[in-house]
Amino acid sequence: MKSKVTGLVLAGGRGTRMGRVDKGLQPFRESTLVAHVLARLSPQVASVAINANRNLPQYQVVAGASPVLPDFLEGFAGPLAGLQIGLQFCPTELLLTTPCDSPFFPLDLAERLHAAMAVQDADLAMAVTMERDPEQPDAAPYRQPHPVFSLIKASVLPQLDAYLETGGRRMEGFFKSLRVAEVLFDDSAAFGNINTLEDLHRAERATPAVQTAATPAPSADAASGLAPAPSADPAAGFEPAATSAPAARPADNDPAALPVDEAQRLICDRITAVEATETLPLLNALDRVLAVDIISPINVPAYDNSAMDGYALRGADLPADGAAAVTFKNIGIAYAGHPFTQAPQQNECIRIMTGAAIPPGCDSVLPQELTAAIDGENVTIAANVIRAGANLRRAGEDLPQGGIAIAAGKLLRPADLGLIASLGIPNVTVRRKLRVAFFSTGDELRSIGEQLEAGCVYDSNRYTLFGMLQRLGCDIIDMGVVRDDPQALEAALRQAAKTTDAIITSGGVSEGAADYTRDIMALLGDVAFWKLAMRPGRPLAFGKVQTEQDSAWLFGLPGNPVAVMVSFYLFARPALLRMMGADSKLQTMQAHAAENIRKRPGRTEYQRGIVSTAADGTPQVRLTGAQGSGILSSMTEANCIVVLHHAQANVAAGQLVDVLLFDGLT
Repeated sequence: MKSKVTGLVLAGGRGTRMGRVDKGLQPFRESTLVAHVLARLSPQVASVAINANRNLPQYQVVAGASPVLPDFLEGFAGPLAGLQIGLQFCPTELLLTTPCDSPFFPLDLAERLHAAMAVQDADLAMAVTMERDPEQPDAAPYRQPHPVFSLIKASVLPQLDAYLETGGRRMEGFFKSLRVAEVLFDDSAAFGNINTLEDLHRAERATPAVQTAATPAPSADAASGLAPAPSADPAAGFEPAATSAPAARPADNDPAALPVDEAQRLICDRITAVEATETLPLLNALDRVLAVDIISPINVPAYDNSAMDGYALRGADLPADGAAAVTFKNIGIAYAGHPFTQAPQQNECIRIMTGAAIPPGCDSVLPQELTAAIDGENVTIAANVIRAGANLRRAGEDLPQGGIAIAAGKLLRPADLGLIASLGIPNVTVRRKLRVAFFSTGDELRSIGEQLEAGCVYDSNRYTLFGMLQRLGCDIIDMGVVRDDPQALEAALRQAAKTTDAIITSGGVSEGAADYTRDIMALLGDVAFWKLAMRPGRPLAFGKVQTEQDSAWLFGLPGNPVAVMVSFYLFARPALLRMMGADSKLQTMQAHAAENIRKRPGRTEYQRGIVSTAADGTPQVRLTGAQGSGILSSMTEANCIVVLHHAQANVAAGQLVDVLLFDGLT
């Protein structure tokens, strides 16, 4: 078998998911990614080649005597372009393809694919794994094809050329014209690809996937050229999906799952504030982000004044320690706005009200309740009641003239408006409002007012996102529901990028066959796609959509309603605030767990909770109940999110946990 197979490493992409740097040449375990893939591939085939379009000399060093083949098509046309040049070169009957960013694929991949191809008389054999959605552990597993791990007959080259001439570029589209054998592998992690530098570093620390036996795929369906979906009927020649393959490894054991804090840091490192500003009347500036410092044009207070009602006097006249009480003569009264301008003589005082200017020569105020006696104009003061300089507010004590009253980046609240007004400033310069587009993806979604067919649900995520974006004060564009179609999604992203600063989507970022967001992002611009070590909200897409003239940051959130909210608060909201030029730090408090909470280390969990006051007066928190990511009612019942950190394990009742309050957030 080995003598019939040529191996081809697909390394011809643009590297958009690693900042347009070639993945294959990234350092990996004292070598490079492509070198590790070659080492894993070479024992399985008669000869190898690399498909690359840039840095050909560097790839040639790795390949040695083996050829490095650039695409025949121009413009980084995708894996099919690499397959085309590989088939043109292929000196054997069969070509085995592997990507340059998957260093742990099975060591007997070629053998298993070849066996299935022979049994089913197929043109192509492709690896398939069964996956489970970590957010829906009770849901049935779904089948995940891996078309870049394929064994294909060299004789199909004319069919591929004809397909590419039509403008087609998707592997799935070409495969429909072939007889395809699907080969089920148990370990989905063996086919994981490395999309970011963080993925790369995690993979370096990971143990290579353990090889397990493959399950034969059923014979190809004559009409579609694809194997039928798994059947629970033993007579169909396929074991039930639940038993034919184990569930995918949980997020906390997935080396490609990025910790929450790392993802937040990476987003923060890339996001900068919008530069455009506008000047508004003070009354229109509420909830806007200050673009320049407010400099105080005056001292605040503008003059020395009294901190309370009492008597202004000279500190030198106060009775000394151990001395008898002293009687002062009241010579006048000072009101706020009506100062008393006569300087007192020895043992004279002035009746003064809170906020009134301190009369000349005075430096202390005796609170009226501390007088020993008052008899007409005579005020008696006991020894050691106050010290000299007491109860004054000095000029500039709050804000000195020329000092910063409010620093740029502050989200202006009612108290800020009052402070600015106290300085006599009528207008402020703020950052312009962010323009944010949002939409949901999914053929099953229906908007309010539409007929709800069988298998469909009403779209709740757009309304949740609308509320959260409205709270941030963004100019928002509701783009509705975009169907599960790559052309429709690409058109929506291009349209949004022309007029907005950011795009928020929900759904379409997991590893299901109809989840196109990450693929379209890779086509349109710079993309980082992550599996996150968190629950809920494991899949997250972040990157920049780039059109000919415009660009916008994109946050591809999960589809489950609770996961949408949690992901928005943890990633999209801080990033949008940073774009607004505002502080984005989330504020937490601590509370005692009212009950035991189950938690396994290796991922961060965000559970809905209710904070209340315990009998001893300390804050306590209990969970709302079931924590499934589709249970939106749990968010309406909750007043907080309980944050269980990455390394944290089970929580015992009474133990302190971090809590993120909804108050001020939602």
